[in-house]
Amino acid sequence: MKRVAKSNLPTKTCIHCGLSFSWRKKWKKDWDNVRYCSERCRKRKR
Repeated sequence: MKRVAKSNLPTKTCIHCGLSFSWRKKWKKDWDNVRYCSERCRKRKR
């Protein structure tokens, strides 16, 4: 398994809080649809 430096991981900006967050292994299959940095932001999307 090839390791990637954390600085080389793709990043996105949370649409709720504006925080920049990095790719996580649990989002591997769904990275294109991830819009929030955490469950807390996802639940408070208004």
